[in-house]
Parts: sequence; structure tokens; C-alpha cells
Amino acid sequence: MWSVIQSSGWTIWPIVLSSVVALALVLERFWALREDRVLSPDLIDRIRAEVERGGGITGELVQRVAEEGMLGHVLASGLRYVRAPRDVMKESIESAGRMVAHELERFLPTLSTIASMAPLMGLLGTVFGMIEIFGAQSSTAATPQQLAHGIAQALYNTAAGLIVAIPTLMFYRYFRSKVDSMTIEMERQALQLVELVHHQSTLVE
Repeated sequence: MWSVIQSSGWTIWPIVLSSVVALALVLERFWALREDRVLSPDLIDRIRAEVERGGGITGELVQRVAEEGMLGHVLASGLRYVRAPRDVMKESIESAGRMVAHELERFLPTLSTIASMAPLMGLLGTVFGMIEIFGAQSSTAATPQQLAHGIAQALYNTAAGLIVAIPTLMFYRYFRSKVDSMTIEMERQALQLVELVHHQSTLVE
């Protein structure tokens, strides 16, 4: 592996660095986008059961809900305005939802950038390799080793750029789809919460 890096020239180092960054971001996103961290199972059902038992929306309940991951943070922001008009409650939920969505999308633009730039960095290395080949051919003292080195540099950089770009793009698409699904699920449960609280307040009246 070290011999390959040496043969690829200095242009391989930005690709190697980007691969390390991409790997770190992929591992971080796998950890951050765990469903038990984002979407607490049966949270809305537990809130409904608490309300139907007659406990009502208390400060203690809001605090417990807020500790139930990102979804709990969104729902708790609405529960804090349970006695406010419905539009105020929905606006609070939407504001918290935008913050959570931003957190879910964290580092995804960086992954997308690496997936786009890695082939270009490989192409740059290929260009330098071709320059070395033509430079060797124009020299009267050109040797087969010089030609082989230029060809190796061109091919290694091209391959390295694609090796980094392809899996990075795949993981970006995967995380993008997962974030979209989680966002839709949070919106669905938030709407259920608004309907639950509104229905409960109607019954009380």
C-alpha cells in the first residue's frame, strides 16, 4: 500500500485525507442517527395513556418527554404551550422540528462535497501523471521507468478518487433517505400530539 501511495505522487494525499474524513463522518452519522436516539418508540402512545389516566399535561410529564430523544424534544416544545392557542403550539413544534432536522442533517453536506470532489482530485493526479509521461517522452534521456511511473501515477489517482467517491456517495444517499424518513415520522407524531391535546381540551370544555 505504501508503495502505491509513493507511486501516486503528492496528489494522492488530499484523496487519502478525504477518505479518512469521510470514514469518520460515516461512523459518526451511524451513531447519531440511531432510531432509539431520534425516534423514541411508542412515545405518543405513552403520552396519550398519561393524559387519559387523568394526569393531564404537567411540568413533570413535559420534562420526561423532553428527555426522550430528539422526538421528545420536539413534542415537549409543543406540550409547553398546551394552554396556548393551537397555532402557537404548532408554531413551537415546527420551530423545534427545524432545529432537530438541522441536527439530523449535520455533516451530510460535507459527505456530499467529498463524494463530488474525490473524482476531481483523482483527475488532477491523472493530469499530473500524463504531464510526467509527455515530459519523459520529450526528453532524450527518457527511460521506461519514467514512463511507467507517469502511467502508474495517472491510474492510481484515478482509481483512488473513485474508490473514495463511490462509497461516500452511497452512504450520503443512505443517510439522506434516513433523515427524510425520520423527519416525516416526527412530523406525523407531532400532528398526532396536536390532535390529541386539542381533542382533550375540547372534552374538558
